[in-house]
Amino acid sequence: MKPTLFAFALIATLAACGANSDMYLISSMVPQTKARVSTRSIEVKEVTLPAYAAGSEMVYQTSEGALKTAKGVLWAEEPRPAVTRIIAEQLDAGTTAQVAAEPWPLLDSPDTTLNLRIDRMVARADGQFELSGQYAISSFSSGSDKLRRFTILQPITDTTPATIAAATGAALAQLSQEIAQELR
Repeated sequence: MKPTLFAFALIATLAACGANSDMYLISSMVPQTKARVSTRSIEVKEVTLPAYAAGSEMVYQTSEGALKTAKGVLWAEEPRPAVTRIIAEQLDAGTTAQVAAEPWPLLDSPDTTLNLRIDRMVARADGQFELSGQYAISSFSSGSDKLRRFTILQPITDTTPATIAAATGAALAQLSQEIAQELR
């Protein structure tokens, strides 16, 4: 087989595989309360995710501890910008501050920046969805910095894609509430 014909056949095969994938959005919840915070505006920097969570494939943990990709299942959005956007939306809706994901869209610089590093974002085999890592809040107006670690465990009944998407959204909502409380 000629090299160009082989390359074309390989590309066509890979494209056909991707066309049959189910795609899931990370669930996003509207905060029920609005926290009064001590900052006027917050820029959410792009979230850092572990390699397995940053990919387009949905991942879960097996009972042996291995991380597996769900066959034929993809995230509908790239996880890194999606998580960044969801955290920004949650904080914007759940606090008195104006909040946006980077790049900052307004002429005046933000009073505060939020850097979020997620170490684990996985549906575990023990029936828990784990979201853990650390966040840093830097306030330019007050000159203060805060660095906090977090671990959120969200109970799950199974590792189906819909359950993982819902648990991811619920864990991000809980994290947003914790960050809002820290900003008080």
